[in-house]
Amino acid sequence: GNIIGSGIFISPKGVLEHAGSVGLALVIWVLGGGVAALGSLCYAELGVTIPKSGGDYSYVMEVFGGLAGFLLLWSAVLIMYPTSLAVIALTFSNYVLQPVFPNCIPPYNASRILSMVCLLLLTWVNSSSVRWATRIQDIFTAGKLLALTLIIVVGFIQIFKGNYEELTPSNAFKFWMTPSVGHLALAFLQGSFAFSGWNFLNYVTEELVDPRRQVSFPLPNLPRAIFISIPLVTFVYTFTNIAYFTAMSPQELLSSNAVAVTFGEKLLGYFSWVMPVSVALSTFGGINGYLFTSSRLCFSGAREGHLPSLLAMIHVKSCTPIPALLLCCLATLIIMLVGDTYTLINYVSFINYLCYGVTIMGLIVLRWRKPKIFRPIKVNLLIPISYLAFWAFLLIFSLYSEPVVCGIGLIIILTGVPVFFLGVYWRNKPKCVNRLIEAVTCWGQKLCFVVYPQGEGAEEEEAASSAHSWRPLSATAPRK
Repeated sequence: GNIIGSGIFISPKGVLEHAGSVGLALVIWVLGGGVAALGSLCYAELGVTIPKSGGDYSYVMEVFGGLAGFLLLWSAVLIMYPTSLAVIALTFSNYVLQPVFPNCIPPYNASRILSMVCLLLLTWVNSSSVRWATRIQDIFTAGKLLALTLIIVVGFIQIFKGNYEELTPSNAFKFWMTPSVGHLALAFLQGSFAFSGWNFLNYVTEELVDPRRQVSFPLPNLPRAIFISIPLVTFVYTFTNIAYFTAMSPQELLSSNAVAVTFGEKLLGYFSWVMPVSVALSTFGGINGYLFTSSRLCFSGAREGHLPSLLAMIHVKSCTPIPALLLCCLATLIIMLVGDTYTLINYVSFINYLCYGVTIMGLIVLRWRKPKIFRPIKVNLLIPISYLAFWAFLLIFSLYSEPVVCGIGLIIILTGVPVFFLGVYWRNKPKCVNRLIEAVTCWGQKLCFVVYPQGEGAEEEEAASSAHSWRPLSATAPRK
């Protein structure tokens, strides 16, 4: 549900543009799934060896220490997840508005306003109930798989009718542009955006029911979920792209602002409205998933003392991290007002891969430092080494091809160094600073209670109105 969002409806254009041919674009989609599978195997071992919420951040903290963990957290909170959320929300609004503006691009202001409304609605849902948020994720995951299944089935019907000219080897590998190694790296970055989210289950390990438990299956729950999802998503993505090329030439796909809508208009006739509705449902579920997991990252960072303590507080009744959710929502609203979609994808994909590589490097370091620690899953060392080899290739040539975009991404990460030493490492702050932090924390508690009242009876409301209605994540919370 987290992986399949807006990526499969945005990235095909970016991948094809940099690949230079249909055949190479399809190869990149398959290889992208293979790389995600290698990474997920490594994360499966880390997830059951260090069963803490927070994903990459928790593992880097455990292995490399506070500064490295903080820089990862800083880049994720500041750019990675708000940018991903902004891209998905903008895709949602564009597809919803496409039937209203069939012959032109939807107006800028209308697209932004609808994106913001959707983001605020799902922030409220996630703040109100974990169960509501997970139910929405389950329902919309089924909906988006049905939409993609429709595309794939229609594509197969086209193939059986003989409409596969663009997929024949002679046409598929006819290059209109000779791609450089840098172009290939950028094509992988565009494709990797569609696969991003494969590591998100590791962000909620503490809320997963028995991540190490084995239930009538020769794998614990956490890696079992990962192993089922990655091959399924790779299959769906590859065949969705094949279906696109049964209806569109490469030039038509590159000129389309909404690939799935163009596909529907060409092949579904009166039922073409199904495509924008399906994509809107898909991206709606994607926004929900990103909000759910990114808020848990803030949550974990605040628990470790790397973010203000207010962000490590949850409501005593709903058990939701409302302050962390509000921060994620605010950061996304700011990012949403600036930036081009494909530039934003390059930003987030570069920083994503940088964080993935550092985390998987931590797996090798942990094997060396703590060889006897309990590992329910232990992958062959060739798996993380292979991933890191690809990782190095991707980052080096991406930096070469897009030095400005990648350079700005590195600068954003490095701005966290002074923030770490001033905000975290410097313990003996003046009393006036501590008083200000305490005042902001109390104000934040009261504000969150006013916006999201809890309790149904007078006694519950009276209890909730006190500061004791909030507690840090480290306190024991009921599990469901």
